[in-house]
Amino acid sequence: MEIQKLQRLVIDALEDVKAHDIKIFNTTHITGLFDRVVIATGMSNRQTRSIAKNVADHARQHKIPIIAFEGEETGEWVLVDLGDIVVHVMQPMVRNYYKLEEIWGDKPVRVKLLPQSTQPVIAETYDFDNN
Repeated sequence: MEIQKLQRLVIDALEDVKAHDIKIFNTTHITGLFDRVVIATGMSNRQTRSIAKNVADHARQHKIPIIAFEGEETGEWVLVDLGDIVVHVMQPMVRNYYKLEEIWGDKPVRVKLLPQSTQPVIAETYDFDNN
């Protein structure tokens, strides 16, 4: 499947279950392993699991192989690797702590998103080292 169609499939799956603050980044200049990184936020363990599961279900429906599906146990950060696109679904505090946008975010991809999908989520501060 061409990258734009796969990208749209992922975005639609994320928006179907109300993912927040969806960001898509072109990574072709950084790595040859995948073409896009998608980062989205879920507000709870249950929602992050549901969002990631919906992405995986949409992929399966379109016969797209799932290379990896990780993090479902805790639901704080769930990764869905679809080969050309890697999707990170994170809770706000985890997303704020790891700041994946700083690693992958120098080339954002402009796509049409629902207004509610672009709303940033303010994470509470959490010190992972001292808790």
